[in-house]
Amino acid sequence: MFLSEYCDVNYNDTHNVVFVRWKKFCCNDDYRKPLEYALEIIKKYRCDYCADTRNGFENIPEDTQWVAEFFMPTAAEYGCKCIYFIIDKNNSLKEELEGQASDSSDKLEFRYIYNLEEIEK
Repeated sequence: MFLSEYCDVNYNDTHNVVFVRWKKFCCNDDYRKPLEYALEIIKKYRCDYCADTRNGFENIPEDTQWVAEFFMPTAAEYGCKCIYFIIDKNNSLKEELEGQASDSSDKLEFRYIYNLEEIEK
């Protein structure tokens, strides 16, 4: 388990996902370290990824590029097949999330859900 003031990361065996709950804005290492930890969980369990984006924020361009060029391809290489984004009813991060999905849609499937229980087993 990874816990910080910005993000919590843990493995959810019920849904076979690494679950990332963002708490507040962060960037650079504060943003990347939790995702690097998530990659280790994906590698160990060959699981999918789920991010709770309801307290989300838009990334800085450098982090968005890092996600597209490093995180997404590495997640796919380690066995992740689907990225789940838990969104709020207004999908306030719609453009940010759709941008991440379009950058990596050739590698991974993307789904938008309202809670963890919507993950298909």
